[in-house]
Amino acid sequence: MKQLILGLTAAAALNVAPVLAAGSCSEHSPSHRVALLELYTSEGCSSCPPADQYMGSLRAAGVTPEQAVLLALHVDYWNDIGWKDPFSQAAYSARQRWLTKLAGSRTVYTPELFVAGQELRGGVERWTGGVPAAVRRINAQAAQADIRISLGQASAAGLPVEVNASAARDGTLFVALVESGLASKVTAGENSGRLLRHDHVVRTWLAPVPLSSGDKAGINMATVTRTLPLPPGAAPGRLGVSAFVQSERGEVLQALSLPACGG
Repeated sequence: MKQLILGLTAAAALNVAPVLAAGSCSEHSPSHRVALLELYTSEGCSSCPPADQYMGSLRAAGVTPEQAVLLALHVDYWNDIGWKDPFSQAAYSARQRWLTKLAGSRTVYTPELFVAGQELRGGVERWTGGVPAAVRRINAQAAQADIRISLGQASAAGLPVEVNASAARDGTLFVALVESGLASKVTAGENSGRLLRHDHVVRTWLAPVPLSSGDKAGINMATVTRTLPLPPGAAPGRLGVSAFVQSERGEVLQALSLPACGG
């Protein structure tokens, strides 16, 4: 996990008071396990647009937030091949390498989809049937962690965020600011001349926080409290915060997402 920490964004260093002000909104994770879907993609990859479209279609296809948290992470290793993806970060590439290593593979590629930390091969053609089946299988399991997300009202100062997590076993809390409804006109590289659209894009990836022993015997806890700067030109109604707890071996114990208040 050390490689993840090395690639963090500067936004992770911001601290604010807990989000308890009037006008805030909150969500608590259910008793069943919510599936975590992670798409690793790039605007520099000609085979990625269909995968991006598939990710953007899942809500309309009936995959609800209570069933699955959706994250599109744009990697940076395509950036030197003609087009620099404006949504890419080295931290996402590092996480993909970590997941790939856990899977016992040496191959890192795009588009690649992980469901609850497990790779789902075959591309969009196989994902169409494989993803719903995997989500149902995960939802049938009991949650192994508890997560609560609270958000304040977005303003020029940013989006106030507080996330609390607990589990009866070891784990690490991950928190991300996510934006949908993005569009990008690509002028170079494999997708030159195309207008690409993206949903569920991770814009800020906070430092992973290990759950530590709390006041209750056998219960480990973690809290993340930040005010996250809004991406340039972002509409609050297209923003949200996602959080998940994952073990060192890659098992996703629980996941949760919450749109920005009023979104």
